Amino acid sequence: MRAAAIQTVAPAGDVDANLEACERLARQAARDGADWVVLPEFFASGVGLLPRLRDEAPPADGAPLQLLRTLARETGTVAGGSALVRDDDGEVRNAFWLVGRDGEVLGRHDKDLPTMWENALYVGGDDDGVIDAGDGVAAGVALCWELMRTRTAKRLAGRVDLVVGGSGWWSVPLWHPRGAFRRMASSSARHAMQAAPRFARALGVPVVHAAHAGPLACPMPWTGGITYRGHFEGGAAVCDGDGRVLAFRHRRDGEGVVAADVQPARRPLPAPLPDRFWLQTRGALPSVVWTYQRAHGRRAYARARVAA
Repeated sequence: MRAAAIQTVAPAGDVDANLEACERLARQAARDGADWVVLPEFFASGVGLLPRLRDEAPPADGAPLQLLRTLARETGTVAGGSALVRDDDGEVRNAFWLVGRDGEVLGRHDKDLPTMWENALYVGGDDDGVIDAGDGVAAGVALCWELMRTRTAKRLAGRVDLVVGGSGWWSVPLWHPRGAFRRMASSSARHAMQAAPRFARALGVPVVHAAHAGPLACPMPWTGGITYRGHFEGGAAVCDGDGRVLAFRHRRDGEGVVAADVQPARRPLPAPLPDRFWLQTRGALPSVVWTYQRAHGRRAYARARVAA
């Protein structure tokens, strides 16, 4: 099948503009022959530490899902992507839907652990992320740092024929000491670009990974009003089951579509999965930031739920 991954430049909170861009790029991919089209994580809202993204999250059957259903039905593609939505229980989740060519929802996966400040925006899910896509194909779903964690690989290993998903991976800011932060920024960029092909190699199945590019500015938690200024790392990619990158779009290339032919097929694991939390070693600073921003985000989300 021909799989396409979309890369967008999504202004945080500008839902109308983001949905328009996603529709335009997805239709372009379909015109160019794509059978499957995958949109990024947070394709409707973009992402940043902005409470209104949580507070204004649409219902689960709102505009983001309706766009996927319309695209699938009108273009004859299988369409997927994730968005912040508020479920009937009042909780906001980062939900990825896969929609069949008839416009019917094939399945949904909720990202299991919000990344860093994302904890202020939504709660995690506990499904296995395996979706029956029909035609004998089982699709696994992995969003952003789910691609980085061993537990994601373990829940999908031997059960899926390909993996679809996307990311909104922000950069490390270039603070002082500038040299040290520049090295950490380079390391983070490498992780972002290697996440999809390494995950493909770990499971032995193709990976279709959509992404965000472009600038990002938002508050930083517990820093006395410091503003984070950086960019999304991009890296929309289609990889084969050996981890070869068949199509790739760098963040500097901005919005666009990458596509390649892949053969969905599950295989025995190429090697045993590691017995550790991270598939890729994260380093000291990301570990510290992961911990403190997670604590901050959960408190902020809980306060918002009480206030609501």
